[in-house]
Parts: sequence; structure tokens; C-alpha cells
Amino acid sequence: MDHSASAARSRHDAAIVQFPHQPALQLIYDTAPIGLACLSPDCRYLRINQHLTEICGISVEDHLGRFVRDCVPALADSVEQIVRSIVETGEPVIGVEVAGQRKDQPEDRFWITYWHPLRAAGGEIVAVNVAAEEITERKRAEQEMARAKDAAETALRHLRETQESLIEAEKLAALGRMVAGVAHEINSPVGSGLTVASSLQRKAELFAAEAARGHLKRSSLNEFVDLIQQASSQLVSNLNRAAERVQSFKQVALDQSQPHRRSFDASEMTEQVLSHLGRELRNRGIALKLRLEPALELDSFPGAFGQVLVNLVTNSLIHAFPDNRKGGIDIRLRPADADHIELLLADDGCGMTPEVKRQAFDPFFTTRRHQGATGLGLHIVHTIVTEKLGGRLKLTSEPGAGTSVQLVLPKVAPRAG
Repeated sequence: MDHSASAARSRHDAAIVQFPHQPALQLIYDTAPIGLACLSPDCRYLRINQHLTEICGISVEDHLGRFVRDCVPALADSVEQIVRSIVETGEPVIGVEVAGQRKDQPEDRFWITYWHPLRAAGGEIVAVNVAAEEITERKRAEQEMARAKDAAETALRHLRETQESLIEAEKLAALGRMVAGVAHEINSPVGSGLTVASSLQRKAELFAAEAARGHLKRSSLNEFVDLIQQASSQLVSNLNRAAERVQSFKQVALDQSQPHRRSFDASEMTEQVLSHLGRELRNRGIALKLRLEPALELDSFPGAFGQVLVNLVTNSLIHAFPDNRKGGIDIRLRPADADHIELLLADDGCGMTPEVKRQAFDPFFTTRRHQGATGLGLHIVHTIVTEKLGGRLKLTSEPGAGTSVQLVLPKVAPRAG
């Protein structure tokens, strides 16, 4: 061991002869804010400053004349490869990141290094200069940013999953409101038909008993025939009303559960969808006025179109008319130009403040959370109109002056992708 150390010291002394002490160079080494070193072609330290000794914690004096492999064995292979490349090609190596962990420090530290050949007067490469800038804080910041980014992406993914679940729940809630409306609309004609049928049944029993006794009069026969005609007419009328409601609901429910595009009349679809909300509107004392121009044919998504209508009306019911306030909702459908239609929904409710209006389409924003609102109604409207139907919308509202939502939709919805 003593012989090896003596040989190393002799080689170092020979190197010092080749590179005599230069006060100016030594001053640069001592005052430089970055790590500096000079390595021989066989990877011995000829010069090194205090900053660079931070990599391994060995003093400047204990570096001089020693091989890199003795001082920082973990980096020896990389260092030897870089030095060999510079000696063989004469080209510098720039921007190599180095990481190391000292025994007396719990965390890794990082440097970015720059390697340049040092040539003698004759041009041959006699050493390699190394400059190392510590970037530990930057790397830690990058790692923190990467962890924060991963956490944010995970949170965003969970938020989107939650939002999708809430959107589906909102759709089911809208469908539930329609089911309640349909049940009421069907109950009226069916109840009337049942009353007529019961009356007809009693009259038929009395007529049969009278006929069995042989006391049947012409007047009784004529009266019974008139009753049958009237009852039949009322039964057909009530059953037709119930059948129309069932068919309408079946089509709307099909459009909502299978969001395929097809051609449909926007005015007819609007009447069908809103008819199922009639009972809820009447119970709340909200008058619904429809001004729908006929023959507005769309090649679009009827389920999405109906969802927009339901959400807009429901949003007005919840937010525009609080505390059982009465009022009205006006819906107008007309051509906007040759390729677009305009749907305008206006209520005379309480209106919105500028702050509420600014956030109206934001997901999860609501002023009625304590009443069970999710804050997704208008967000769903905005998403469907702009992304699914390919349209645009404008919200106008003033406190105490009601709210209007203008939709401009293309007659032919954009194709997916």
C-alpha cells in the first residue's frame, strides 16, 4: 500500500512539473462559485477546488494525485468513459448530470458537469478540465413539481369520475321528473276512462236485467244505445291521450338512453319533452308559454336536445323562483339563418348577480347546495351545446329582471371526431 501511494505521489509530482503553480489559476479555483477540477488522462486529480469536494466529502489535499475510482468509486466508470472519449476524439462533453450521496448526508445531491480537453503547447491532450454546477435544489424542485403534477392528475381523474357519476345521476333525476309527469298525464285519461267504463258496466247490467224480465222498452233501448256511443267516444279519446303520452315518453326515454343522431322536428321534440314537465310547472304556479315555429328539421341528437331543455327549465324552477315564487317561462324556437335555429328560454324570476352569472356554467357551482342542487345543470347544458350539438349559447341576466339563455344550434350537428 505504501509503495502504491508513493508511486501515485510520484506521478502527481510529475504532473505538477508539467503544470507549474499559477497563482491566477489557483485564485480562480479557490473563488469560483462552482466545482472545478483537472484530471489526468488516467483519471487522477491534478487540481480540485473546495466546491467539488462536496461530491464525496474528501478534502482537497486528499484528492490530489489520487484516482477518481479511489475517491468516488460510484462515478468512476462514467468519469473514465468521458475522459477516454475526450482523449480519443478531442471533443468536449457538455451537460452530463451526476448524482451522488455521501455517507454523512441522507439525500442525493445533483450536479451538471462540463468536460473540456486541456492541450499542451504541441496540441496534444494532457488533461481534462471539469466544471460542475450543483443543481440539487432545482432537481428537488423538479421532483416536487412532478409529484405535485401526479397528485393533481390523480385528483383530476377522480374529479372527472365523480363528475361523470353526478352527470349520470343528474340525467336519471331528469328522467325521474319526466316519469312523474308522464304518470300524472297518463293517470288523468286512464282515470276518466275507468269512470266511464264503470258507469257503462252498471248500465249494461241494468239493461240486461230489464231485458231478462221481458219489460224492455224502445226508450230504454235508445237510451242504452246513446250511452254506448257516448261512452265509446270518451273511452277512445281517453285511451288515445294515454297512448300518445306513452309513445311520447317512450321516444324521449329512448333518445335519452341511446344518444344516437337522427332527423327530428325540433318543435315537436320540444313539445314532447316539456309536456312531461307540465304537472310540476302547474304545481309550482309557473306558466309555460311556447312559441315554436313548425317544420324546423334537425339532423342531430334528440336525446341531447331534450336534456338541454329539461335542464334549462329545471334550472329556472330551482333558481329563478325560490320560496314558491310564481312567474312564467317563455320558450321561443325559430330559424336563426339558413343553417341554424335559435332556442330562447326566458324567465321573469329573480335573476342573477354579476358574480353568479360569471360562474353559472362552472361545474359544481350552485347557490342552492343546501337544497340538494349539484351545480351541474347549466354545466351539462354548456357541454352538450358546445361539444355534442356544435352550437353556442349566451346567458343574459340582471338581479330582479329575470334570466334568458339563447342557444344557436346548427341544423346538422357536427360529426364525431
